[in-house]
Amino acid sequence: MSDRYTIVRYSHGGEQFEILVDPDKALAYKRGERGEISEIIAADIIYTDVGKGFKAPREKLLKVFGTDNPIKVAEIILKRGELLLTAEQRKKLIEEKRKQIITFISRNCIDPRTKLPHPPIRIEQAMKQIHYSIDPFRDAEEQAKEVIELLRSILPISMEVMRVIVRIPAQYVGKAYGVVKGFGNIKNEEWGADGSWKAIVELPAGSYGPLLEKLGQITKGSAEVKLESK
Repeated sequence: MSDRYTIVRYSHGGEQFEILVDPDKALAYKRGERGEISEIIAADIIYTDVGKGFKAPREKLLKVFGTDNPIKVAEIILKRGELLLTAEQRKKLIEEKRKQIITFISRNCIDPRTKLPHPPIRIEQAMKQIHYSIDPFRDAEEQAKEVIELLRSILPISMEVMRVIVRIPAQYVGKAYGVVKGFGNIKNEEWGADGSWKAIVELPAGSYGPLLEKLGQITKGSAEVKLESK
């Protein structure tokens, strides 16, 4: 199989069906982008085995799909079937997912000894040691939680949530509000008579430092952020 085309495979009721597709257009379709089926498939042919050139009999198509229209059948196969990624596609998707997993861990976990987040490079190096197999299609957060459990054997790491009190001067509220909301959950908020904003925010411990840095930039150091007293 050349990199020009790849296969989407669909199994149902003991029967197997395959279509030949453009790798990039098929991947985009599987990821939710809209596209014309006729432009994604390489030919208006439904196979039982592309490699051997075996075409699916009309009666099988009618039995499984209720139609022998190749475009309609191909659409069903694209939606429900398994796209066989090219080596380059798989490598790219895995790398994207790896970055998402590392970002999640860095934002949500800390070193319990220092109460500071682990730098992304440290997480990446530790992941190499545990040899975790990344699934390019599974949710990044779901996989990140599995990685965290495996990392505990070689890295002091814990997921913790903290509550902080944030005070923003009136002139910076417009820019700062969305930033704060992006870092955590606003549990309570108050507006001062002068237009200033105060909020209690719950956020992952690993996000505390980045939040301080971002608010410092936006408010020119005038924002107040402190841990909520227990």
